[in-house]
Amino acid sequence: MLLREVEKFLRRTGMPATKFGRLAVRDPRLVLDMRNGREPRRRMVIRVEHFMNNYIASFIELPQESPNVR
Repeated sequence: MLLREVEKFLRRTGMPATKFGRLAVRDPRLVLDMRNGREPRRRMVIRVEHFMNNYIASFIELPQESPNVR
């Protein structure tokens, strides 16, 4: 279920629901509407999943700076 995955993502990242909706699909009410029963179509599901995967991947790919580098 998409809503469950979105809720996990929001908890993990600390991102507000409205910001998530804006960044993922340009709809700040997306998460609130889904919590109230909105069923997104397949195309929107793909966009949301793509956003979450890329957002998480961007943190994994960042190189870690060494504290001893000056």
